[in-house]
Amino acid sequence: MIERRRQIQVLLQLVGDILATAVAVVIAYWLRFEVQVQPVTKGLPPFNMYMRLVPVVVLLYPLVFYFQGLYQRRRIRSRFDESMRVLVAVLLATVLLTAGLTFYRPPDFTYSRLFVAIFAAVDTVLVGLTRWVVGVTLARIRRSGGNLQRVLVIGAGDLGRKVVDRLQLHKEYGFSVVGFLDDDPGRQQRDIQGVPVLGTTGDLEQVITAERVDQVMIALPLEAHYRTVKLVRRAGQLPVDIKVVPDVLQYYVMRAGIEDLDGLPLINLTRIPLQGWNQIVKRAFDIFGSTTLLLVTSWLFPIVAWLIKREDGGPVFFSQVRTGLDGRSFRLFKFRSMREDAEGDGEAQWTRIRDSRVTPIGDFLRRTNLDELPQLYNVLIGDMSLVGPRPEQPKFVERFRNRYPTYNSRHRVRSGLTGWAQVNGLRGDTSIRQRVAHDLYYIENWSLGLDIKILWRTFRVALHDARA
Repeated sequence: MIERRRQIQVLLQLVGDILATAVAVVIAYWLRFEVQVQPVTKGLPPFNMYMRLVPVVVLLYPLVFYFQGLYQRRRIRSRFDESMRVLVAVLLATVLLTAGLTFYRPPDFTYSRLFVAIFAAVDTVLVGLTRWVVGVTLARIRRSGGNLQRVLVIGAGDLGRKVVDRLQLHKEYGFSVVGFLDDDPGRQQRDIQGVPVLGTTGDLEQVITAERVDQVMIALPLEAHYRTVKLVRRAGQLPVDIKVVPDVLQYYVMRAGIEDLDGLPLINLTRIPLQGWNQIVKRAFDIFGSTTLLLVTSWLFPIVAWLIKREDGGPVFFSQVRTGLDGRSFRLFKFRSMREDAEGDGEAQWTRIRDSRVTPIGDFLRRTNLDELPQLYNVLIGDMSLVGPRPEQPKFVERFRNRYPTYNSRHRVRSGLTGWAQVNGLRGDTSIRQRVAHDLYYIENWSLGLDIKILWRTFRVALHDARA
């Protein structure tokens, strides 16, 4: 039954994506050649030539969506995350479509590149809209008691109660908790948070059958590891989904990956999302973003240079060795915001609030983040990323990694022009422990959507500080 519901949900998504993509072709043609968002100079092309693209795109785009994981049905997935996945998938599919149209050219006919760009934008909106409609519809059905998955929680301790709390809080996920199983005699024949304890773990098979359970969530403490393994084996013999809620090791196991050593499974506890294909996507985003920002802000460079020179006649740029990806050193560039002799004694120092070394124009550059603009060059050549942990000087890195055991984990990704710690107010002379915690959160939860969110918040903070 549960597999059938999944198939129906995936089918709804697939049909919606196909219809949205087909309609996007028609709308893109209308916008390009009827509305003429840009004047048509070579006459109106035949409509039927563009309709030939419909069979191609309704096969290509859902195929790319599939490989991007958009047909893996997860009830617990944020709409923002799905929107970002749709955006990335449409961009990838459009790149493939453009490459194909480069090689396939009908006699005396060329497909408009502007049409392809408009189609990609329209398709992103329509696919996102159809998926939103499907999601909202399913959420309403679930809140009203339909399309529910019946969940059995094993373990009525603190961890099990947290699971029930979350499931009851989010009715839109569509989970109905039928009860607990727990081996503690003091918890038998009781209701905990309105959910009955239906027996002990020895009653697993009978309860699953009697209560028509769809999903088993095992929420036992770490010391019950052996029991957890046995329960997974037993539940695995029945047609139910099995999920284990990790206890103390959650921050490691949730990001663990399974690898294979000649048939021997290995659990990789240091796996991060930013590997393989994701690494390529992030680097492409960095190259595109840094190039665009350099072009957009290029007019500011001579103005800022003139202001700095006018201030004290010193050098415009400031460079310093910092530690980046894999602990390698690189030279970071900034607009100079301090006096020339700020570190005349050769000792590296933190920048403090109302630091007397900062020049008046430097204070403005720092508040608006304009002093960071030259680092777009560092991003372009691959020393840095648009988003990531802020790089530190080697002297500070040596000090902090001796004091904080997880500090070096920050160097598993490229350093960033801005980061999760910075948009949460952790800049300059602030808590290193909190900054490390925020940086590790970013590394373990990376997504292209999170990068875009951080860049947007950075822009908002810079705009607010400029007005202050």
